[in-house]
Amino acid sequence: MTRVSRSTVLGLAIAFVSVAGFVTAISEDSPPDLIAQADLAYTTRYLEESMTQAIALLESVVPELSTLSLQEQTHVLNRLSQLCYEATVFSEGGDTPEDEKLYQKGKAYGLQSLRLDPVFVEAERTGFAEAVSLSTNVAGLHWTASNWGKIGGMNPLQGFMYQKKILALFSRTVEVDPEYWGASASASLGSLLIMSPATLGGDKESGLALVEDSIALAPTYLSNHLILAEYWGFTYGYFGQLTGIRDAELVEREVAYVLESDTEDWPFWNPHAKKQAADLLAQLHDMLD
Repeated sequence: MTRVSRSTVLGLAIAFVSVAGFVTAISEDSPPDLIAQADLAYTTRYLEESMTQAIALLESVVPELSTLSLQEQTHVLNRLSQLCYEATVFSEGGDTPEDEKLYQKGKAYGLQSLRLDPVFVEAERTGFAEAVSLSTNVAGLHWTASNWGKIGGMNPLQGFMYQKKILALFSRTVEVDPEYWGASASASLGSLLIMSPATLGGDKESGLALVEDSIALAPTYLSNHLILAEYWGFTYGYFGQLTGIRDAELVEREVAYVLESDTEDWPFWNPHAKKQAADLLAQLHDMLD
């Protein structure tokens, strides 16, 4: 029989009491109180504990959504869609089954948010693209597209099936507010157009222009620079497999910019971009050797 030390037992007991206390607090607080607590945890979501807490708090509100105003319901669902997407940053290795579950949840929350609008629901009877074209829920559009795009990236055949819907969501985000979230919708839309074959709506030059627009609109959002380096600096096959280098100098330039830049404007995403930049540079050097 394996011996468990007293310190381990004590630690487990303390953890149990802490979790029990957190769950009890959730059950006792009103939805507005829980939202306020989640908003506070959100400010330090670069810590995994805060990220987990923010999601748990907001998910505890979901069964009570009908008691909230439309604005509060939209806030809760959009924030959950965003946090499910962002929580995958803490994943070891990336693109794990747990990541996919988070993306699926994030997509579902985003669609639920969009469908709070009766105009969207009515128009969706005609078609999804028609409903999207009428929505002004920029956060709902953006995070639904972001999660759905990641699901498509993990499942290429599925991605091809839903490509038009994802493109429609990102396109409408750019129309409604091109500067939303560091102009990242332009960068994401651009990367999809660069990577997609023409038969599926791809257009490399238009995609490049969109990525360059995102950098011009939000130069301190470092992920846009990485998208330019990754998707224009390298070449890819039909199913997204890396095939070669298009512009090594561009990759070196954009990666250097990311590595030398401050993170303070985007304290969650910019540190992550720096880690990705180092990986991208290593990939380039491996291919050049």
